[in-house]
Amino acid sequence: MPHDSLTPHQLAEFGALLAEPARAAMLLALVDGTARPAGELAQAAGVGAPTASAHLKRLLEGGLLAVQVQGRHRYYRLAGDEVAGWLEALALPRKPVAPATGDVALRRARSCYRHLAGQLGVALCAGLLERGHLGTISEGLVLYPAGAEALAEAGLDAQAAARLPGLRGRGCLDWTERRLHVGGPLGVALTGALLDAGWLRRASRGRALLPSAEGLRRFGLLGVRLPG
Repeated sequence: MPHDSLTPHQLAEFGALLAEPARAAMLLALVDGTARPAGELAQAAGVGAPTASAHLKRLLEGGLLAVQVQGRHRYYRLAGDEVAGWLEALALPRKPVAPATGDVALRRARSCYRHLAGQLGVALCAGLLERGHLGTISEGLVLYPAGAEALAEAGLDAQAAARLPGLRGRGCLDWTERRLHVGGPLGVALTGALLDAGWLRRASRGRALLPSAEGLRRFGLLGVRLPG
């Protein structure tokens, strides 16, 4: 199902797939970019194995999931970051999430299908755009060579940074901040480089990404700072 230009029929099909709470729970369990076996997704959805199998079959046929086979095991993941973007957009609350909620860490920085989201993701996107390091083209977002150089000068691995201008990104609407962060292959590669450099680390549970003190200092060298 092509999600960049949905027809009314496709939109109705997408809505029908999400209308079942168990299927929605399975999809949301995969928004962090992981691939999970059917048993884990059945547990996340609160259904038995036969029911989970039927739901997974529908999601595969609907183009929302992909499956990878390793030996006798099958692992399910979202079909792409376009699917993750739609799920995030549909999860938009009517009002921005309040800082006083229990999800402060999640709002601060989190993974959105393997790319950086939340306040830090939005601030990084805005900072790169303001400094002319990131640009918009017809295909989405692109990091210019000067942006790669700035990231390397701030301490990101030079080889990893040099590969970023060759990748295409897209603006992904952040569900807590209502502003754009960098998605697509560029966003995934950039986030991976930030994790490898130790600027960020994954929380022991959930989707939160935790910036290190050194990481915050290096983000600051790029003019990127978290509010408050």
